[in-house]
Amino acid sequence: MGPKYHLKPWEIAWQRKLRDWKESRFGLKLIQRIPANLSSKVPYEAIPFWIASVLVGLVSVAYEKLFEIVESASSQIFEFNPYLIFLIAPFFMFLSWYIVHRYGKNAGGSGIPQLMAAVKIAGTKNGLLVDKLLNLKVIVVKVISSLALLLGGGAIGREGPMLQISGSIFETVYRLIPEKWPKVSQKVMLITGGASGLAAAFNTPLGGIVYVVEELTKSHIGKFRTAVFGAVIISGLTAQLFLGSYLFLGFPKINKLPFLSLFWVAGFAFISGYLGSVFAKGISEISKLGKKVKKGSHRILFVLGISMLFAVMVFFTGSFSMGTGKHLINEILFTTEDLPWFTFPARMIGSLLSFSIGGAGGIFSTSLSSGAALGHLLVNTLSMAQENHNLMVLVCMIGFLTGVTRSPFTAAILVLEMTDRHSAIFYFLLAGMVANVAANLISKHSFYAERETEIFKDLGLRTRSKT
Repeated sequence: MGPKYHLKPWEIAWQRKLRDWKESRFGLKLIQRIPANLSSKVPYEAIPFWIASVLVGLVSVAYEKLFEIVESASSQIFEFNPYLIFLIAPFFMFLSWYIVHRYGKNAGGSGIPQLMAAVKIAGTKNGLLVDKLLNLKVIVVKVISSLALLLGGGAIGREGPMLQISGSIFETVYRLIPEKWPKVSQKVMLITGGASGLAAAFNTPLGGIVYVVEELTKSHIGKFRTAVFGAVIISGLTAQLFLGSYLFLGFPKINKLPFLSLFWVAGFAFISGYLGSVFAKGISEISKLGKKVKKGSHRILFVLGISMLFAVMVFFTGSFSMGTGKHLINEILFTTEDLPWFTFPARMIGSLLSFSIGGAGGIFSTSLSSGAALGHLLVNTLSMAQENHNLMVLVCMIGFLTGVTRSPFTAAILVLEMTDRHSAIFYFLLAGMVANVAANLISKHSFYAERETEIFKDLGLRTRSKT
């Protein structure tokens, strides 16, 4: 027998109010006025997905606006006086860690491993444990902790957290479905939540769908395609209602390469995939080191020590080591200004230290920015023709992200949709495949997979296969 799930007071109140409304005079009259033939054609099973998708779109817009405001404030503080980084970094990074440590440990990190674990647990005898990984409290802790880390200058993104937030929204809606409602699959709800969250965060509907197929589930897509497609469309349109139809990175100019230049594409992809995997391995090793620090006061010193290292690095390398890195990508793709050689190592190490704090923060956009900085370094070191710079930078972005996530096709499709450069689709797919091969030389498993295994142990489950 699996663990027994107890409805929370507000869930009980919700179902009671819904039942009372259906039994009220107004509710009965409204239901009776619906023609029988129309009522039978209403896709009741889809309604929870529609509601959750709209909520995901709204939350995604609000979260993005908050991220922009906080990132701008952090940058302005640093520009006003660079020495202030030695105050804001330790204070807000420690605050980010403390919020997670004190109020919701399952809200730490990017949130993608938690969603992956929840998807595997859903629909099994341990399905009720999903509520420990995805709930309203997780959303609140996730948002506050990530914003605190960002205000401290942390090199993090919001896309990973948005997936856990969207999964929590779908899980909450699932818990609120009345008992007499047509049966809805919990697993499909969570898979759909992940797709809609990624689509709304990046404005990349195809990326959301591909990520579901490649990473979140091994099931045949025919089992959930309608729910996923519908949720991606609804959440994406809801986000566009407020943000407009936009490209995450605009329209960088690229040129077709000669056939023999494919070797350059493969080489850049190999290097970036390898270093992306090194980056992910570094996060894992620091995480293991942090877990060995058991005593509370020692753990505090560990967090403050990492934050001070981050502050020192930012002070000497500049603001490109801070924030989501989107401004760095735009600088590389849309200007001809050369950046210092240390931009890439500073960006990668800044992300490594920020993520190792133990607060909430994503790794998608910051991996893309690290890849862009690497591409900029390589094309300048090798004195490549200016007209080929952007394509090689995009190749490195795909490669580095693949090295971290081990989702080569997702990385390729995300960059494709972010830039609308369909003419480069075969270069992008080649980059993802080569980068994945290179990443396997460092580790056979992604950082997310390793963290997912730890989550299962924390839940008292021995292996992922036995859920």
